[in-house]
Amino acid sequence: MQPPRSVDVARLGISEYAKVEQEMRRLQNARLAEKIPDTLLIVEHPEIVTIGPGARRDGVIVPDGYPTTDVDRGGGIAWHGPGQLVVYPIFKWDLEGEENVKRITSKLESWAILALAARGIEAGTDERMQGIWIEGAKVGSVGLAFKRWVSRHGFTINYATPKGRVEALNGCGLTAGTTTSLNRLEYELNRDELIDALLEKMPIALNRIDAKS
Repeated sequence: MQPPRSVDVARLGISEYAKVEQEMRRLQNARLAEKIPDTLLIVEHPEIVTIGPGARRDGVIVPDGYPTTDVDRGGGIAWHGPGQLVVYPIFKWDLEGEENVKRITSKLESWAILALAARGIEAGTDERMQGIWIEGAKVGSVGLAFKRWVSRHGFTINYATPKGRVEALNGCGLTAGTTTSLNRLEYELNRDELIDALLEKMPIALNRIDAKS
């Protein structure tokens, strides 16, 4: 077993998607040049729907009343907004069990599932689509973009989103209402509790540890 890799963790609070997306690109290039260690960005965005290549190819329509932007990560559309935690690992994926995108994606799903379990919430995966699922409802999405095995983008967990906003969207291959939030499923979890659980489980799920711990 390799020793845990140290990760710089940045809690960004609430920040515009475009600003964070630009920072992700800068950090990805710095990580590729070995100028920084693996870096984890944890953030919430003001409301925006990001549209990936799959959604553009399939002609997925975002309803009126949602701000949108195109992105280059895998997957279809993804809602971002209040009550959703977004986790962006700017990682060099070269540890054991990180040989391909499928395994990396699975590791991120397992990480989120372990963190929720630590707070008494039983989550899992679903054959319909990658992501984090509870009782047949999707509460989190995963989508990455890579450059020489250094990632951008990441995953989301909806913990207390405004009623109806994420539910109104059609994901790729999923009908409106399939994606929801923990509070709609009667699970109460705040942002700090969720962040703490993720950092607690990061060594187990990813063999990485917060540099400040």
